[in-house]
Amino acid sequence: MTEPDLVVDALRRVRKASGVSLAFAGMVRQDPRRDLQTLRLEHFVGNTRGALSGVSVDEGHGLGGKVISVNRPVAVDDYLRTPRITHRYNTFIASEGLRAMAAVPVIVDREPLAVLYGALHSDDPIGPRTFDVLAGEARALEQQIVAARLAVTGPSGVDELRDRLTQAYGQLRKLGRSVDDDALAGEIARITDLLLDGASAEESPVALTRREEDVLALAALGRSNARIAEDLGLGVYTVKGYMKDAMGKLGASTRLEAVVTARRMGLLPG
Repeated sequence: MTEPDLVVDALRRVRKASGVSLAFAGMVRQDPRRDLQTLRLEHFVGNTRGALSGVSVDEGHGLGGKVISVNRPVAVDDYLRTPRITHRYNTFIASEGLRAMAAVPVIVDREPLAVLYGALHSDDPIGPRTFDVLAGEARALEQQIVAARLAVTGPSGVDELRDRLTQAYGQLRKLGRSVDDDALAGEIARITDLLLDGASAEESPVALTRREEDVLALAALGRSNARIAEDLGLGVYTVKGYMKDAMGKLGASTRLEAVVTARRMGLLPG
């Protein structure tokens, strides 16, 4: 099943579960001529007059453009009057007769891949249930797309490379702590940060301590608390404490969930 097919299936579930009169979506593309991202609206499920079909939404404009610029969900009670967005596309929205609307990004590899919308042809506000349905389908779609891509590229090679990057990351962190030369330690830290795919701790909404990052990096390799304690020269209960604190900050209930969340936030190679 192609990624657009997965998007359409998600829209069908959104409309069935939320009761919106129109669920629609667009795939995000990079426009190299203007050096910005655009969102082409091309998938619709529900009552539509066709006014939005094929419309390209620029990053930063309208509801979808705002969503891909801030990488988070946005909802408006009256699209045509809200001050929260620009109104470049009001003509199309008015032609469709749409009022309340919510949009949620689908994010893969920390980049927006698509935007899912739920819209009403009335002035009833978008309720929490509709918002939750959209967000849930976006998260499920992200996982489906990642799984589909891995099925093509082969998970074993991807996992092996990720584990090697994580292992190198942990070893560099350990080396950086062992040197006495501040300049050399700084250079090692710079090289270590390159393994985070260009992300930095300052850009993440979660601030982990250096020790919490060390513990997560080793946990990502499948090592036990005892092995992590041995590698870091710490006590087992100290390691457990760092892991518990990291899980709390990441909102994770298991070690695996903490590692996956940390990778998604750019706090670990992945």
